[in-house]
Amino acid sequence: MVGIAHSDIVKAPKVLLHDHLDGGLRPATIVELAAAVGHELPTTDPGRLGEWFAAAADSGSLERYLETFAHTVAVMQTEQGLHRVAKECALDLAADGVVYAEVRYAPEQHLERGLTLDRVVEAVHAGFREGCAEAAALGTPIRVGTLLTAMRHAARSQEIAELAVRYRDTGVVGFDIAGAEAGFPPTRHLDAFEYLQRENFHFTIHAGEAFGLPSIWQAIQWCGADRLGHGVRIVDDITVTAAEPSAVTTTGGTHAAPPVLGRLAAYVRDKRIPLELCPSSNVQTGAAPSIAEHPIKLLHDLRFRVTVNTDNRLMSGTSMSREMTLLTESFGWGWMELQWLTINAMKSAFIPYDERLVLINEVIKPAYAKLLS
Repeated sequence: MVGIAHSDIVKAPKVLLHDHLDGGLRPATIVELAAAVGHELPTTDPGRLGEWFAAAADSGSLERYLETFAHTVAVMQTEQGLHRVAKECALDLAADGVVYAEVRYAPEQHLERGLTLDRVVEAVHAGFREGCAEAAALGTPIRVGTLLTAMRHAARSQEIAELAVRYRDTGVVGFDIAGAEAGFPPTRHLDAFEYLQRENFHFTIHAGEAFGLPSIWQAIQWCGADRLGHGVRIVDDITVTAAEPSAVTTTGGTHAAPPVLGRLAAYVRDKRIPLELCPSSNVQTGAAPSIAEHPIKLLHDLRFRVTVNTDNRLMSGTSMSREMTLLTESFGWGWMELQWLTINAMKSAFIPYDERLVLINEVIKPAYAKLLS
């Protein structure tokens, strides 16, 4: 099936595993919160501010891209700011048809105005609770779990890991490390990952976005990651052979040899390690040249555990529905492929197995059965 309308995709249930809280603020909220804390913005017009964020993220300049987060994080330094951002995040995702989301943030980045790590987590959780309650009242129920992120260039990963475990029964479902991969390998935080494994706690690791196979290998084989944040560079371990003109078939066409998986790629596929792919973000950061050339098509065809995600909705000007629409337009995918991506994500979520099954069997499959009929 080709040509699914965006408005129809909005109505379909979706599951989001890789979304940054500080990358999804409403421009109008940034303007209001900045005024309240005295933070200077490039412009105080919400429309123009949204355009500024998109232009900075698309600029190809790492400095300008990072500057966008300087502004969002600056307005998330109070309990009121964190509460509002989390509440609106839940409402925005629910309005886009997301029924389950794992939203990540780094508590250590929200301490500039005197908050403690615990107060940061509690403010975010309170905001998500209120947002989920309002979404349910509007007829668009959503469940949100949080991932606590440690910055890989810092030295607080053990502290953040312990914080995550401390709040595991009140909303935190996992742990992550984020930040520049080059020069900051995941093994720098091995103590934190070993602690989490001893605590039977889930974690994902940003790996294979910018740095490549060594980052993926360390994340899995040294650190024990349950999922790969991005992981798009796993294609570097897959050899695709172009069709040879001499390889003529009986029908007059040509054929290529099947892709060959290296040992790491084969391990990732065989172990069903989920890939948290973020197509628009990957194009912005240069991990893929375009949506049409994004490795998600190859990885889908090879049946890796592929999921589609937003990463930073504000910076990429995107949503789950937009990401799915781009994939249907680029690859001719239909409801069957979108259901496959959605169930993959739900299978890979960091909540208990029986709770995942309820969402798959009672929410996702019935909705897609109607769409496929």
